[in-house]
Amino acid sequence: MRHKVAGWKLGRNTAHRRSLLRNLVTSLILEERIETTVPKAKAMRPRVEKMITLGKRGDLAARRLAGAYLMTSAAVDKLFDTIGPRFGDREGGYLRIIRAGWQKGDGADKAFVELLGSEKLQEEKKEKRAEARARRTAEAKRAMEEAEAQQGVEHPADHAEGEDKVKDSKKE
Repeated sequence: MRHKVAGWKLGRNTAHRRSLLRNLVTSLILEERIETTVPKAKAMRPRVEKMITLGKRGDLAARRLAGAYLMTSAAVDKLFDTIGPRFGDREGGYLRIIRAGWQKGDGADKAFVELLGSEKLQEEKKEKRAEARARRTAEAKRAMEEAEAQQGVEHPADHAEGEDKVKDSKKE
């Protein structure tokens, strides 16, 4: 009997399920960390493991097989240039699934799926985002100050000091 051998159907027909998993695997290879539902994460795990194994092989046939499955050539290049060598001495278990609460609309379990060793990349992305955010706020503040200077509007603090000076001059 072949009970429970069907695999993860994910409530989709065959073509939709295949394209969904191909997109998830491609996104994971490019970004090294994605957020999805737990069943999708569990369904994509064997496919990611197979792609990384192809990346470790590194020959032309493996590159063509990966190119036939992955959606972009950038993902194939990253798989063979950085991800494959990173896991060169590891025998499987290339990714981590971290549960992350529930989805707001339907209550589905959410999870982060990340490649092992991507912590450094995530920290670099956070630092770049923080620097960009600080740069944007500084530019916005500078633009507001320039706009106020062009309009001739004084700051309330400057205005209060001016009133104090006027009062002092009237007292004298």
